[in-house]
Amino acid sequence: QVQFVESGGGLVQPGGSLRLSCIASERINPNYIMGWYRQAPGKQRELVARIREVRGGWDKVYADSVEGRFSISRDSAKNAMYLQMNSLDPDDSAVYYCNAGSLLEAVTGTFTSWGAGTRVTVSS
Repeated sequence: QVQFVESGGGLVQPGGSLRLSCIASERINPNYIMGWYRQAPGKQRELVARIREVRGGWDKVYADSVEGRFSISRDSAKNAMYLQMNSLDPDDSAVYYCNAGSLLEAVTGTFTSWGAGTRVTVSS
């Protein structure tokens, strides 16, 4: 089973930026969708952004709350995915996770296993 290691989180002031990285333990099926998820204290885990390879490029979808501020990218050669987060807000504070699977799995977040995640704290 593929394992994921997330990194890049930390403490940042409102308006600041962070770049998260996700490294998979093996090559991801090119037909799979990769996604970034986050879970804030007392809240359910939510999908932040997802990406899939399509002919000629990438199909990217963002949650409304991060549209225009976050950018997802993927490097298949490195089994990696990234999340550039700009204009961070305290509401973005959460543990961020990555995962990969079918469209249904990606949209519903119903994966059987998760990595440890990386914590993002936005505070002054």
